[in-house]
Amino acid sequence: MCDLGILDAISDHSAHEIIDGYAGFCEASSRILNRNDDISVRQEFVCHVQSLCKHGLKSLVIDHFLKLLQEMFEKNGSSKFWQHFDGYNNKTTYDIDQELEQILCRALEEISLEKQYQEKCLSMLACALQSYKENLASGKCNSDNERLYLISRYQLMVSSVLMASLPRHFLEVLHWYFKGRLEELSTIMDGEVNGGDGDDFEDKDDMDLDDRSQKFCRNGEMEIDECYLQGKFTENNKLVKNIGKVVRDLRSLGFTSMAEDAYASAIFLLLKAKVHDLAGDDYRDSVLESIKEWIQAVPLQFLHALLAYLGDSVSSVGPSHSLKSPLASSPSSCYPGTKAPSEGLVRWQLRLEYFAYETLQDLRIAKLFEIIVDYPDSSPAIEDLKQCLEYTGQHSKLVDSFISALKYRLLTAGASTNDILHQYVSTIKALRTIDPAGVFLEAVGEPIRDYLRGRKDTIKCIVTMLTGGTGGNPNGSGITGDSLLEELNRDEESQENDGADDGFHTDDKQAWINALRWEPDPVEADPLKGSRNRRKVDILGMIVGILGSKDQLVNEYRVMLAEKLLNKSDYDIDSEIRTLELLKIHFGESSMQRCEIMLNDLIDSKRTNQNIKATIKSSQISSEEQEMEVSLDILNATIISTNFWPPIQEEALNVPEPVEKLLNDYAKRFHQIKTPRKLLWKKNLGTVKLELQFEDREIQLTVTPIHAAIIMQFQDQKSWTSCKLAAAIGVPVDVLNRRISFWTSKFCLYLREF
Repeated sequence: MCDLGILDAISDHSAHEIIDGYAGFCEASSRILNRNDDISVRQEFVCHVQSLCKHGLKSLVIDHFLKLLQEMFEKNGSSKFWQHFDGYNNKTTYDIDQELEQILCRALEEISLEKQYQEKCLSMLACALQSYKENLASGKCNSDNERLYLISRYQLMVSSVLMASLPRHFLEVLHWYFKGRLEELSTIMDGEVNGGDGDDFEDKDDMDLDDRSQKFCRNGEMEIDECYLQGKFTENNKLVKNIGKVVRDLRSLGFTSMAEDAYASAIFLLLKAKVHDLAGDDYRDSVLESIKEWIQAVPLQFLHALLAYLGDSVSSVGPSHSLKSPLASSPSSCYPGTKAPSEGLVRWQLRLEYFAYETLQDLRIAKLFEIIVDYPDSSPAIEDLKQCLEYTGQHSKLVDSFISALKYRLLTAGASTNDILHQYVSTIKALRTIDPAGVFLEAVGEPIRDYLRGRKDTIKCIVTMLTGGTGGNPNGSGITGDSLLEELNRDEESQENDGADDGFHTDDKQAWINALRWEPDPVEADPLKGSRNRRKVDILGMIVGILGSKDQLVNEYRVMLAEKLLNKSDYDIDSEIRTLELLKIHFGESSMQRCEIMLNDLIDSKRTNQNIKATIKSSQISSEEQEMEVSLDILNATIISTNFWPPIQEEALNVPEPVEKLLNDYAKRFHQIKTPRKLLWKKNLGTVKLELQFEDREIQLTVTPIHAAIIMQFQDQKSWTSCKLAAAIGVPVDVLNRRISFWTSKFCLYLREF
């Protein structure tokens, strides 16, 4: 504030003295700022400052001097500084070479020299002001307080001038400078420097190494203080000193945040590139530990050295630190008495680790569909993703991304139901590793279940997966005992063994620990599904849940089992018995009772068949039987209990007379053994093994009874009309025409039009 009333009290002498003093002060200030600061000019400057201060014009002196400094800084500092970077204007990319580094360093050096000289002039003004204030006769001055005040105003002025004229491309210049230097640092730390052995390397980079710094920090669980004690880089390293000097000069110009953002951006870009390089598209190896090792070995090494060079590495007070990294292990006792890392370094570690986990997480989520396709070979990638999600907590990102991938790549008309089901099973197994409670699996699996319910062959494919030797996959190996049901059963037993002690034999202390570890379900959890503490991921239950009821699956299994058993000619049902026992475990014995009777029919049929053939050997063979064209030994019958089997479609069929006699004889012998039971043949079912002999070839085939009946009619008569042949075997003409195409495709019969 200015009191204009004081001007009325100024005498003419004082007015002339003020005018002369101000004119002399302005002239002396200009000469000093133009680097003409000999002793006489300094003395005049001090005298004029004191003269003006005597009249209470101290603020005028300070404001005018700072104004002159601003004008001079704009002329000799700011404008020249920005001119160095005019050549990089309107460019989207820069060549990271020595030229850019030299330009930036030279520009910072020039403006720093100008700034240092102006600060020296400010110190001269502060000394003059303080000498007047204290009136020290000895000539000594204690101008620290005055100088700090002036320097703070000057720093604000410098920052304002530079920010007001800041070109937009300067941020890119800083970014590419730090990017280039940090890539060089990474190359050095990774040992990929071109140019020979370690001695050349040390000469080139002016490394200050001792014996213990020959080892890199390669343990991802190592604490920061242990890591940098073993590190290669110190604040005396030439590369670190060059970067540190640039950062320090930028800070002095008021670009503290800009400088940190620039080298932080470069570090994060370098870390992102490293994560992408280590992760790649190979999901068979875990990469998380390698990433953590690299963070300790490269960016944290550099940041420790940089902060030490800048004087920011002040250790925290106290034995423990409130910003301890959650990824770090407990403090090691290998280095007793060592100082704790600085708070700034711990903050950097937290930032880098979180960024690395988030980057790897995003990579794995983007490729989660391919990872699950390769499961369980891709289990290491799933484990990495689990750790990342535990650290970042971004499970919803996984759910949204994976559902989108499923709808675009799997739940389409071009994907077979078998493929969708197998992917669903792999998804359940993989996501169970990430989320054992199945909270997020419910959200991911719902679109798959809804889509499969709309497919007509879903039930059949599920049953085939559970009972088939290839797990429902037509391209599978077909190894016996390799059904999906057995796999799921082994998996369930493993889960039960792992959690056998949960909830049992727990003392009060353990119960209290379990209570402390309790966590609520995530917000995404369906409240109707139960708490995560009660919910278990049941793969078979989730598959059956697609159908909505186990009865549909059991009925479809009965139909498929009946078809499979009726086509067997050797009574080998070991795999079917094993599958039935597994199904009884999951669905209960009562649900599978009819299927068990069907298998027992096959066992009884084998025994009955052996007993009937035994009667042939014990009885005398008549001359009529000797003349039979077909022997009873080649007939194997499957005798079923009709009431317990699914409805079987029966078609009329006239078999050749020798076969009819064979069936009648078999039925007669069966009645003798199983009185009063009688056989009712379903002649259209079963299989027939044929050996056909032609003039030029001989072939063996296994066909249905109707196909066998057709071809056997040509033994005595070489040609037939469709109507006569259909009448001979007792089937409609249209059925005959469909069946006879089998023989024409084998070039056994030829059609001729009349």
